Amino acid sequence: MARESESGLPIKPVYGPDALAGWDPAEKLGDPGAYPYTRGVYPSMYTGRPWTMRQYAGFGTATESNARYKQLIANGTMGLSVAFDLPTQMGHDSDAAISHGEVGKVGVAIDSIDDMRVLFGGIPLDKVSTSMTINAPAALLLLLYQLVAEEQGVSADKLTGTIQNDVLKEYIARGTYIFPPKPSLRLIADIFKYCKAEIPKWNTISISGYHMAEAGASPAQEIAFTLADGIEYVRTAVAAGMDVDDFAPRLSFFFVARTTILEEVAKFRAARRIWARVMKEEFGAKNPKSWMLRFHTQTAGVQLTAQQPEVNLVRVAVQGLAAVLGGTQSLHTNSFDEAIALPTDKSARLALRTQQVLAYETDVTATVDPFAGSYVIERMTDEVEAATLELMTKVEDLGGAVSAIEHGFQKNEIERSAYRIAQETDAGQRVVVGVNRFQLDLEEPYEPLRVDPAIEAQQAERLAKLRAERDQAAVDTALASLKKAAEGEDNVLYPMKDALKARATVGEVCNALREVWGTYVPSDAF
Repeated sequence: MARESESGLPIKPVYGPDALAGWDPAEKLGDPGAYPYTRGVYPSMYTGRPWTMRQYAGFGTATESNARYKQLIANGTMGLSVAFDLPTQMGHDSDAAISHGEVGKVGVAIDSIDDMRVLFGGIPLDKVSTSMTINAPAALLLLLYQLVAEEQGVSADKLTGTIQNDVLKEYIARGTYIFPPKPSLRLIADIFKYCKAEIPKWNTISISGYHMAEAGASPAQEIAFTLADGIEYVRTAVAAGMDVDDFAPRLSFFFVARTTILEEVAKFRAARRIWARVMKEEFGAKNPKSWMLRFHTQTAGVQLTAQQPEVNLVRVAVQGLAAVLGGTQSLHTNSFDEAIALPTDKSARLALRTQQVLAYETDVTATVDPFAGSYVIERMTDEVEAATLELMTKVEDLGGAVSAIEHGFQKNEIERSAYRIAQETDAGQRVVVGVNRFQLDLEEPYEPLRVDPAIEAQQAERLAKLRAERDQAAVDTALASLKKAAEGEDNVLYPMKDALKARATVGEVCNALREVWGTYVPSDAF
């Protein structure tokens, strides 16, 4: 029976030389570390050292998350990756009415510099690389991180890490937006400028397809809509007066890794090739680092199952292998129990050990791009590239990523893909082990990690204490300066940093910007 890839492209039972008829290796491949980077962005890739092993963690209070980070570092994690709770992601304080029931649930609650000090207490910020999964309030969390580092005696030019800062995908697939697109893009341009001047080693944005994939996007849709968002960010920065080579080397991307190894490898290769050509040919970037698509990968949470959760260990190992064979720069492997609850210490350690086995017990790090020249991989790379470019052209025809978002194009395409996947799963055409085949009559009990509901009251007490102790006049003055900058054209990060240093809360800073910029209401909400 003929099979199709996740992107709906045909997969032949056998591939031979005819699959690459007229195929030019010099044009399509190049050398590792050389344009168009199909074979990877660095000449040696993992033969010198493995990818950065990150573990995404954060729950409850800053104290609990700090303890988890220290355990991960002790277990061999090379980079931290911070999960924030929903109120923090939406720019609300823990004691706001809208935050009720969500404090500390899907990540750590950060309300002020006091919480950030606790979160990174005892962790040398000049020696770890930290990724923060935060979008609309990304500037605030970056500045809080900088302030805590400065208190540790670490200068900003020594800080390394990434803020996700990709608000366009929030309008498409995830929903944790605050401001309308235009001021959101202005804020991102301000972050680019600020980091160039103040935190030069920081990756200012992680343009994300992961959440689109979790919403149901196919591999071709995932990279098409992600690269289209990337183009929009580059255009925004150039329009704000920045030279493309001043910020493009600090751009990074964030993709998913599914269990379909062959297409995932092809997807990563196609994405690198497309981005290199866009940056070189469309934007005229001269610095080869501006052409490189550097990316972080997370294994596919959407493919984890609550049924027979231990089987997820196998899924995660396969997904991690796909990311490594595809040439990722850093990797987070999900814990096997994440379809049930937050990971336990043991499951988080097992997830990290999965990466360590891939890095140190297999031979996939012994040679660069082991699938190069494979009939099936090269053919699939070309086909994914063609499908991706077709979708990117449709986005351009609608006026670019923001205009396409306003038309609902990306969202509608992803929803159609998600519906197709659901239908195939329900019909048994798509096998999900333990769900629609190979089920157990009686599932073994599993005791998940649970967040203490008292955290919300504890955070409210911390906020009341903070407001009683701080210099309110200094906070008010700093917030007024922030609003004035937001109304004009000055970079908002400088007065924002002053406000946070004066112990203004995340909610207060975001509310000041809401007063000037408003909030986004999607058209389908009317």
